[in-house]
Formats: sequence, structure tokens, C-alpha cells
Amino acid sequence: MAKDANSLALAARARRSFVEGLLNAIPSVVQAIEQAARHQLTQVAERSLVMRRRDLVDDLQKAAPFWLSGMVTTLQEALSAGAVPMSRFGDLSGPDGRANKMSLVDNDTIEGEILSSRLALAMMDRASWEFTDLRSRISALEDRDEFESNDILRPHVLARIATNAWRQAGLSHDGWQLLQIPLHDELSHFAEEAYHEANRWLIAQRVLPEIDLRPFIRRPRATAVPAPVAPPNYASANAMGVPNRNGGGYDDTRPVTQTGSLARGADHAQAVLSRLNKMVSRHLPEFADTAHAHPASAGLNAAISLAQQGVVQRMQPTPGSDAVAATQTEAASTPMMLEELAQRKQALKQAAANPVERATIEIVALLFQSILMEERIPATVRVWFARLQMPVLRVAVSEPDFFAAAEHPARRLIDRMGACVMGFDSHSSPLGETLEKEIKRIVQVVEAYPDTGRRVFQTVLNEFEKFLENYFSKDNETTRKGVSLAQQVEQRETLAIQYTIELRKMLSDVPVQEGVRDFLFQVWADVLAMTAVKSGKFGEEIKEMKGAATDLIWSASAKVTRDERADVIRRLPPLLKLLRDGMQNAGVPVTKQDEHIQTLNDSLAAAFTAKTASIPHARLEELKARLETLEELLPEADDMEIDSNMVMDLSGHESAELEVVASGGSAPTPAMLAWTKDLQVGGWYKLDYRDRNEAVQLAWQGMRKQLHLFVSPQGRGILFQQHRLAAFLQSGLLVPAQDESLTTRATRNAMAKLDADPSRLLR
Repeated sequence: MAKDANSLALAARARRSFVEGLLNAIPSVVQAIEQAARHQLTQVAERSLVMRRRDLVDDLQKAAPFWLSGMVTTLQEALSAGAVPMSRFGDLSGPDGRANKMSLVDNDTIEGEILSSRLALAMMDRASWEFTDLRSRISALEDRDEFESNDILRPHVLARIATNAWRQAGLSHDGWQLLQIPLHDELSHFAEEAYHEANRWLIAQRVLPEIDLRPFIRRPRATAVPAPVAPPNYASANAMGVPNRNGGGYDDTRPVTQTGSLARGADHAQAVLSRLNKMVSRHLPEFADTAHAHPASAGLNAAISLAQQGVVQRMQPTPGSDAVAATQTEAASTPMMLEELAQRKQALKQAAANPVERATIEIVALLFQSILMEERIPATVRVWFARLQMPVLRVAVSEPDFFAAAEHPARRLIDRMGACVMGFDSHSSPLGETLEKEIKRIVQVVEAYPDTGRRVFQTVLNEFEKFLENYFSKDNETTRKGVSLAQQVEQRETLAIQYTIELRKMLSDVPVQEGVRDFLFQVWADVLAMTAVKSGKFGEEIKEMKGAATDLIWSASAKVTRDERADVIRRLPPLLKLLRDGMQNAGVPVTKQDEHIQTLNDSLAAAFTAKTASIPHARLEELKARLETLEELLPEADDMEIDSNMVMDLSGHESAELEVVASGGSAPTPAMLAWTKDLQVGGWYKLDYRDRNEAVQLAWQGMRKQLHLFVSPQGRGILFQQHRLAAFLQSGLLVPAQDESLTTRATRNAMAKLDADPSRLLR
């Protein structure tokens, strides 16, 4: 598009429309922030934190109008020029808009820049695709590659407006940090909606209506340090990723990670569905009525049944064909499937009784068109996804919340199956026959119960989740060995913690020398656990190890008579040998064994000089009896209270088949730790570890999701503890294969087509 007066005028009008949208929406954002601050007061917290929150609510009540006024004033200044005056950007900018590196900057200003940068990252995380499309359209109109540094369309400019006005209103940086999550969420959603509306307006003006640059967004290079990651509904808290001069993106010297969008979960999916409903409702208001279910009309119901029969007959795999031929046949037939589904769509629309049914048919058709065009779905599985179209259409017509709830079981089923079969490269990671058969079975069950609505989808979803629990541990040859090893690690570590807890209880009021006490808690509890795993909780070996604990406690108590000392000297060599045997069996290195034995020798020497307390014989017999029945006293694994001191060092479990990740990543935020619990078995990821950058699949999660096992296509297991996993996600060293769920991506693709041609909803 040439750089003419008309193009420049369109760009100027787009900016003006963008700013007007911001001005209309900003009061509701401020109101939402005030509500979030008041909501925080209802949450239990330390007294000091409660007081800070109460002060913030009081400050906001007084200063919120001034904060709003400051943002509105700055936005109004940009209304005609499309840019914010550089003087508004404070002390860090010189007269030419560049950072002034020759002067000292006070800490308050630096803190403000950090908060602004974090907010800009959060906006880019949520609105990256909308912003990228808008930047491309404006660049085409103005025939230039970059925005000005103070262009109102740039996320960091919006972030600076919000943070500068906050400080000018007399609100503190500490107050901002207290409200950072709701501030990021509200302002990011605010920016995303503004970018979306600007794109919609430009599409209506026929400015690059079919643009889709998302396939060209760069992924992180294996050799570079990735930018921070953001978990679902949380923005990254790393202040170093400041959006740069390149039109709101990240600096070209650093790789752009999609991890912010890759991490999008239910909140993002819900936002996409909300946009779909808003868009369709502009043309068809009754579409958004989800209060009452409306069963499909008789004519449409019959047409769906007829279409389903045709789909099953047409897409029934050919029996007896070899796997290669079947794959080639299905891959070649994908365009034919799409063409046939499009034809069936027109027949269904003719049978529809009202505009809502026709719109529903159109949207579902667009969803499945996107799904069937997803190249990462193996060709042999694509046919089973295609056969879900009619059952999903039947549900979508009769249950309007299919388009309103991201947690609808039909959506979740498609997403879970998609996550398991869509790696980074389906060609190099062949799909297991057992998994393919299960997907086939699920689809056939759904087809067999056409009139049960969401119930059949919920049923097979539950069955699929149970199937996955066993699939990776029993049926998948690639993952079975790694899962078995990981389960052994968890069993041993769980037992070690259980033994530690019970030993602490038993010895809480017993005068045991400190060196012996530490040895029992930190070393011998693990020896007991390892022995129990290998020989069973009630075998002879575990009895010997518990007897050694009793002997050690007795030997380390004060010995005041010659006979007692002689008895210790007589019993000491076999006791030390048993202690060494136990540590050897538990994999304790010889050097560590020597250190532990030396510490125990020091404790025994103190006992010989009567520098330790004595333990009455009756008390010792009681301890012995309790140790003999220790397994009956162990706390239930589900009831254990685990503190940070009980987290075990797993490095001793390293083997050729199992790697234990003990280092790497950056200190994770609480949000990152929460994200680890949202990861689902079967999902694919790209892992950068030990000079390898490879695809891995999450094959197993332990109790309370404290341990996570990823397996490479070659069968190598990589075991993470929760905290280390969060650190890798935070650093972008572990990146999900899918930037969003299968149905969410399909919904966005459908919206793009409806944006370009809304009339297809009604015809």
C-alpha cells in the first residue's frame, strides 16, 4: 500500500479511535483496581501485610480520582497527535527521547522504570498477537518499519502513562507491588481489547484483512538466555525485558519467547471465547443467550444424524492396509475431508430453523476446519478428530455454553487428546498404537450416544484421564522404564520423610546427642526407606536397620561404669559395619560415609567421658519397642506436613536411564510454582538442558505433584522437583509445544475469518 495522504489519514484515524477507546474504558479499569484492593483486605495474611493493605485502600480511595485524571489528561494530549509528549516520560529521557546515561538517577525513578517495564511485559504477554497485527497494518499504511518511541500504540507508552500517573497521584511503588497481579491483569486486558478494536476497525477499512503473522513469531534460540516466562493469568516479574524501539517488541539482541502466550491457560481461553461471543452478538444478539438450553430443531437434528452417517462411512479407515499406506492415504485425503465437510455445512444450514442455528453451524465448521489443518496432528489421528464434528455440533446447538465456557467437557476432551498427539514434530515422534486405539474408542463411544449431550463427553474425558495414568507407566515402551524409576524415587523419598517425621516424634523428649540425632534424621531415615523399598517394610533387613538405630542411641548415651564402656567397645565394630552397609545400600558415597562415621565416633567419645545425658533403661526399651513397630506408626502420605527441611537431595538417583535436574533456571515466583500444578500429563515441551534442546513429553507426576518426569522420544527420563521445574519454566528453559490449546487456537482462527466476512454467520 502506497504512502499517500489517504493511507496516512487512515493511520491517524486508527490512532484516534484507539485513544478514544482507551478513554472510554479507563474509568472501569480504575474501578476494578479499587475493588481488587478491597478484596485483598478480606484475605488472611500477616498483621503487617494486612496493615499495608488497609493503608493502600485508604490511599486509593483518596488518590484514585487523581490517578484516573492523570491518565486521562495524558491520553487526551495524544488524541490528536497520536503520541505522548516526551516531557511526560520523566527523568530517564533526554530531549531527544533517548535515555540520559550521563546523569545519576534516583532510586525512586529507577523503581518506577522497573514497574513500568513489568507492566509493559504483561501487556505484550496478553496482547502480543493483536499488537503484532496492528503494528503490521499501521506500518503498511505509513510505509515504515518502526513506531516512534513515544507512539501511543506502543505497550511501553501505555505502561508509562499508568505508572507515571500513579506516582503523580501520590500513590507509592509499594502500593503498586501489593496490587501488581490485578493491575497487570486489568491493564493488560484493557490494552488487548483496545488493540483488538483497532484491528477490527482497520479490517473494516480493508487494511490487510487476511493478515496472520503468528507463524513467523520467532522462538527462543537454544544458545541464548531466554526471556522470562509468564504462567497462566500472571505476568512475568522480571524487570529486564524492557520493550524496545522495534515497535513494542523485544530487543533484537534477545530472542523473542512465546512463553507468555505459551503459558496461557483457562483464563486466556475464556477471554477468547468472550471475544467470540461479543463479536457474534454484534450481528446476532440472541446468540449470547446462554441462560436456557435450546434443543436442536427437528430438521437440523435429522440433518446432523444423516451427516454423521455419511462422515462415518466416508472416513472409515481401510482395514488391512499397512501403516505407511494408511498414513499417506489419510494425509492426502485431508483436503478432500475439508471439502466434504464444507459441503455438509451448507446442507446443515439449509435444515437449520433459525439464524442462531446457522451461526452455530458456521462457527463449528470453522473450528474443525482449523483443527483438521493442524499439521502437528498425525494424519492417522486427524480422521478421528474429523468424526467428532457432528457430535460437537449437536452439543453446541443444544448447549450454548459450549461457546461460553472454556471448561466445557467437549472442548476439554479435544484439547487433552490434542495435547497428547501434538508434539513439536509428529513425524519424528510416532504415535503409540495404544494411544491411537484409545482415541478411536473414545470417538466411537461419543458417536454411539448422540442424545446425551455433555454427559458422554464428560464420561469419556474421565476415562481418557484414567487411561493416561496407566498408559505411560505400562503401555508406552518409551516412557515405561522412566516412569518406573521415578515411582521408585518417589516411594523412597516419601518413606524417608515418613520415617523422619516419626523419628522426630519419638526422640522429641529423649536426650540424644546432636550428632546422632542429625544422623538419624538426615541419613538413617533414608537408609530405612531404601531398605523398605528393596526388601519390604517387614523383612529381616529392615529389622536389622531399626535395631542399629536403637544400638546407636544407646551407645551415644552417657557411660559411667566400666562394664557399660566395655559393652560399647564390644558392640561397636559390628554396629559400625552395619551402619556402613546400610549407607552403602542407600547409595551414600564412601567419602560421605567416612564423614558420618567420624561424626558418630566423636559422639561416642563424648559418651565415654560422660559428657552426654544418660537414657534410663525403661525409656530405651520403650524406644526399641516403638522402632520395631515403626511401620504401623508412620503417618499417611496424604496427611504429611512437609517443610523445606525435609526436601531430599535426589542427585543419588541419577542413572543412565534417569537424569535428575538439580540446578539451572532462575528463582521462581509463587505464580510459577502454581503453574507447575496446572501442567497435565501427556503434554509436549521443548527442554534446554545439558547442551541439548529437544522435545520431551510429561509422562508422570508424583503425589501432590512434587515430582515431574519428562521423557524424550529416545526414552531418557528427566526428573524435576517442583521448585526446579518452576525455575526452568521461569527461565524459558522449558517451553510448552502449544502456544495455546487446540480449541482456543481454532476459535481465534474462526474469529479471524468472521472478522473478515461477518456475513457468513447469517447466510
